[in-house]
Amino acid sequence: MNKRIYKFFGVLVMSLSVTVVSAQLTSGNRNRAVDTPRDNVFEEIHTEFKKPVPYPPLRQADVMYKKRIWQKIDFREKMNQPFYFPIDAHLGWKSFMSTILDALRAGELTAYDDRVDDEFTTPLTYRELEARLKGVADSIDQFDQSGRFLGKKITYPDEYQEGEVKILKLKEVWYFDKQRSQMMVRILGLGPVREFIDSETQEKREETLFWIYFPEARPILAKALVFNRKNSGARLTYDDVFWKRLFDSYVYKEENVYDREISQYAIGMDALLESNRVKNEIFELEQSLWEY
Repeated sequence: MNKRIYKFFGVLVMSLSVTVVSAQLTSGNRNRAVDTPRDNVFEEIHTEFKKPVPYPPLRQADVMYKKRIWQKIDFREKMNQPFYFPIDAHLGWKSFMSTILDALRAGELTAYDDRVDDEFTTPLTYRELEARLKGVADSIDQFDQSGRFLGKKITYPDEYQEGEVKILKLKEVWYFDKQRSQMMVRILGLGPVREFIDSETQEKREETLFWIYFPEARPILAKALVFNRKNSGARLTYDDVFWKRLFDSYVYKEENVYDREISQYAIGMDALLESNRVKNEIFELEQSLWEY
């Protein structure tokens, strides 16, 4: 008798749960159809739950060779334009800088002060970062048509504007893993560089806004879509772009005893040749370790 009662209650609970779930699905579909139509042919659910590809394990004993270099990604180059566009977010697409600023505003990322060093030693609060993006305040006297003084208006002539970041610095470590017999690379930091016209000198200036620790940013970048020129169905994220090296860049510094950039001892074509020399040196080192 007790077994029959238990079975009856079990069937009752299962039927109620199925009814509730079906009612929720029906109401959800109804709300979606009434509120906003789906602007696609399917539900995009994978990117929301996407996680970055984990790094392979690495021991110090396996690193036979290591070199630290700094590179720049110029968003104006055709291959790098998906970093820059769209300037105004739409249809779920956001530029790289909008993705980073939104994460900083939400407290999901930490910005580090570039004016101290690029070793992630001095974190910035969002309030400090916001003040830095506004720049130095300036006051303008205001008068009416009769020439009567009305007061002062506070302006920020060098305030950061959308689209001013056109260069991204990369700080990365190249190393040869003898366990895998492969030259590999890991990005340590990202530093957006702003280009603007100085209100005082009226000359073009470049300013690194802050540094981001890349391993901390990877979970956020893994959910931020990047436009795929060849196939919109194959969704790419910013983490995929960095992981697969789908960008063009040039070296502006390698670790050296003087701690100086290439621009401090070479200019013009000489600087370009020096940048290529650093890249080729890493490539040729890996090739020279093999016998064919």
